[in-house]
Amino acid sequence: MTENNKKCYTNDMNTYNLFPQLFSFGLIAPFILRLVLGLIFVNLGYLKLGIEKPRWITSLEILKIKPAGLFVVVFGIIEIVGGLLLLAGAYTQLVALVFAVISISELFIEYREETVIQRNIVFYLLISAICISLLLTGAGIWAVDLPMM
Repeated sequence: MTENNKKCYTNDMNTYNLFPQLFSFGLIAPFILRLVLGLIFVNLGYLKLGIEKPRWITSLEILKIKPAGLFVVVFGIIEIVGGLLLLAGAYTQLVALVFAVISISELFIEYREETVIQRNIVFYLLISAICISLLLTGAGIWAVDLPMM
C-alpha cells in the first residue's frame, strides 16, 4: 500500500461529528442508560411499596382501577425486580418493553391526576425514551445478555 493510499484510508472520515473516534465505544452508551434506568426503577418500586403507596392507591382508585392496593404492590415488585435485572443486564429488551408500558401508563396517570403523585411529565417522557432506546439497542457491554458477535 502506498503512502498516498494509507492517507486516504485514515483521513476518509467525512463526517460532521466532532469526535467520530468515540463511535467505537458504542456499547457503553446502552450500558450507562441501563444502569441509570435500573436505579430509577428500583427507587420507584421502593417508593411505591413505601411512602408513596397511599398516593398511588388514591390515584388508581380515581382512575377506577381496582383493586388499587394490589396493583400498587404488584407494580412496585415488578419495578424492583426489573430494575435489578437491568443492573445485571439480564433480559434487558424484555424489561425495557415492560418498563416502557409502565412508564407510559404512569405518564398517563400523571397527566390525568397530576396533584396525586406530583412528578413531572417530562420525567416520564425521559424514562420512556430510555426504555425504548434500550429495547432497540439491547444491554450494551458488561451484561448477562451480551450480543453474540
